[in-house]
Amino acid sequence: PGHLRLYGRESLSSKHYQSLIARRLRAFRAEISTRVLFAPEKFQQMAGLVAYYNTENWHYLCISHDEEVGRVLRIMSMDNGKYDEPLDAEVPAGNESSFLRAHIDHEELLFYWSEDGEEWQRIGPTLDAGILSDDYVRGWGFTGAFIGMCCQDLSGQRRHADFDWFEYREL
Repeated sequence: PGHLRLYGRESLSSKHYQSLIARRLRAFRAEISTRVLFAPEKFQQMAGLVAYYNTENWHYLCISHDEEVGRVLRIMSMDNGKYDEPLDAEVPAGNESSFLRAHIDHEELLFYWSEDGEEWQRIGPTLDAGILSDDYVRGWGFTGAFIGMCCQDLSGQRRHADFDWFEYREL
C-alpha cells in the first residue's frame, strides 16, 4: 500500500518481459528522483532509475547485491549494444531504502544517490545522454528518450522493489 511494486523480470536488453515503468523525457534539462525500497539477495537482482531509449541504448543506476559487501549501487550502460559498467567499484548502499536521482543537461547525464533524501552524493562519471537520441541509435528508433523505474531478477525468483514516489522536474 502506498508504493508502486515492480517484480523483477528480464534484463533491460530483453525484448520480451520487462518490468519497467517510464515517462517520456520532454526537455533537454531535467531532474528525476525516486525513493526505492529493495533488498536484493543475489547479484542477479537489481532495481533503480533508468534513462532508456531502447534495449540497446540506456544508462541505469541500480541497487544490487555483492557477496562480500551486501547491498551496493552500480551503474550499467548500453551504447548501441555495447555493455559497460562505468564505475571503478560498486558503492556500498547501506540500508534497505535509497533515494536515486538523475540530472540531465543536454548531452550530459549525472547520477546521484542519498540515504536520507537530504544530502546527495554524485555517483559515477558524466555519462553521454546523447545515446538516448533518435539521431544516435543504430537500426531502429521510435519515440525518443524515457526516464523511469525498473526491476530485474535474472535468478527467476521475481524479487520485488517498492518505489515510494517518482518526481520529474524540467529545469
